[in-house]
Amino acid sequence: MTQIDFYTRADDKLATACRLAAKAFQQGLRVLVLTPDAEITERVDRLLWTTPSTGFIPHCRNASPLAEVTPVIVDHEAEPLRHDEVLINLRRERPAFFSRFQRLVEIVSMDETDSQAARERYRFYQRRGYAIRHHDLSALRGRA
Repeated sequence: MTQIDFYTRADDKLATACRLAAKAFQQGLRVLVLTPDAEITERVDRLLWTTPSTGFIPHCRNASPLAEVTPVIVDHEAEPLRHDEVLINLRRERPAFFSRFQRLVEIVSMDETDSQAARERYRFYQRRGYAIRHHDLSALRGRA
């Protein structure tokens, strides 16, 4: 069953997604960063060239000829699915295929509309018996 992690109160969803993708990559996991549209795909793509600042996260778009061997895929088009390890969802809606992944990461900003959509996704997962972990990013900012 898919393990679900909610990272809430993110002050920058895209930067948070890049940090989590980098962490998963460092752990040897393959990642799909699912974006809502082409503009956000492009922004995440650019961020991954500089996150982390001391390294590089190999990534490409889903349609790239290198997608089968690239550890991080960034796209608003998920099909065909290239692996089943980590899905980072940047959309407001629940990905229909999330249960095909070992792990789903939901990143929630402090925006009320985003938070409300996330609460609906949380309830959906909870009603279906998924194990959900919660990570409050504002608590981490307080320690810095």
